[in-house]
Amino acid sequence: MTSARHRQQHTAEGALSVASLGTLLSLVVFTTPLSTLNTTASALGAGVSGRTWILSSMSIGLGAALLSTGTLADDFGRRRTFVAGMVVLAAGSVSCGLVSGVEVFVLARIVQGLGAAAVIASSLGIIAHTFPPGPARARAGGMWGASVGAGIALGPLLSSVLASVMSWRDAYWVAAIAAILVAAAARRLLEESRADEKRGVDPWGALLLGAGVSCLLVALVDGRNGWTQPPVLALGGATVILLGAYVAVEATTSSPMLDLSLVRHPAFVAATAAAFANGAGVIAVLSYMSGFLGAALGVSPVSSALLLLAWSATSVVAALSVRRLPARISGRALLAIGLLGVAAGQLLLTGVSAGSGWTRFLPGLLLAGVFSGVLNAALAREAVASVPPGRGGMGSGANNTARYVGSAIGVSVVAVIAARPGPASPTADLVAGWNTAVIVSAAVSVAGALVVLVARPRTRVDTKAASVPSARQVPAGSAGA
Repeated sequence: MTSARHRQQHTAEGALSVASLGTLLSLVVFTTPLSTLNTTASALGAGVSGRTWILSSMSIGLGAALLSTGTLADDFGRRRTFVAGMVVLAAGSVSCGLVSGVEVFVLARIVQGLGAAAVIASSLGIIAHTFPPGPARARAGGMWGASVGAGIALGPLLSSVLASVMSWRDAYWVAAIAAILVAAAARRLLEESRADEKRGVDPWGALLLGAGVSCLLVALVDGRNGWTQPPVLALGGATVILLGAYVAVEATTSSPMLDLSLVRHPAFVAATAAAFANGAGVIAVLSYMSGFLGAALGVSPVSSALLLLAWSATSVVAALSVRRLPARISGRALLAIGLLGVAAGQLLLTGVSAGSGWTRFLPGLLLAGVFSGVLNAALAREAVASVPPGRGGMGSGANNTARYVGSAIGVSVVAVIAARPGPASPTADLVAGWNTAVIVSAAVSVAGALVVLVARPRTRVDTKAASVPSARQVPAGSAGA
């Protein structure tokens, strides 16, 4: 009996380790260009638009595929989907290490996003399947949330160190090798699992969502030269048509990426809004920060990575500590507290001048890191808790889709605001743009908190319809980058 229990515990710990490592690596890859943006852009011949796409392109792959890969994981096997995602992530990383033009590099980053989507969505489904509701699942959710923060911390640091020693491309080769190793470990340590009922894949939904978000990003980037220009207006119209078609497809297909009836459930709305605000707020502005520090303040890539580490490492510690909070604090309350705390940290990053040193950013990054950890841990549980039992892949996919679509949109908005030419010198214009962009991103975080507070269950029926168990019993999905 004891031996069987030990084997079961060993299997569970192995599953948690592999799922967390896969998520960590996905976030390492996601944040790799942050601290080496200027070097990468220079090597690829990328201008302002190209820099924005380098930062946001992986988010497009993630946003377009998370819901579909969550369904694939639930229907055809979470281990199979996890391993396939790792292989695709490795292929995209190899391509990033080889290409010489920004357009192909952006496409390779989108491929990385597709692979990471499969890994993230299936990893949360694996945790939900492996750990029963209760303290064990809460601990597993905290570990997964910590892996998000750890990946965000390691990505910029790894890429900046390798770039200073050898080349910015080496980080992508390291990521490719690591992905293959994690895939091999997954095949050995994970048990296959599926949902009780198949839902079916929705390729048209994924295509329309990815195309609609891409058109929106191009419109945002090109709009800095004039919002009434015909190409910008055409892209805006295409965005409306494509996203409208996405909603229509989801409402009529027998196997939608997202069950639109979930938007009637406050728990789902709160978790999704919080994830979007997380991506469009703090993740977006800190994704841009390293490039800004190098271009405007002359901070080295390694120093920029260490500054990001102050935020992300703090978030890891905070995410692991959330489980010690009193159980009476609801998941919805933690989401709101996290977003408001993050907004306070963002506001401390304003008021920068051309003579500011790196220490000027530390207080805001540390404060934002603490509450990012709270937010990541709460999202890790609320995402799965806000959907019916057995649909953990769909819940995590929807939540992470909102996060990474928000990140892609937020990075584009921050880049447009921060890089907008002004009457002063280029450095002064960058600094003024940064201060404005940070205020806008903080406002996004506050708006997300307000939506979370408003989206409270109205009746007992709402709670039952959403099949929401305790927020402290369920894991699912930050980047935080």
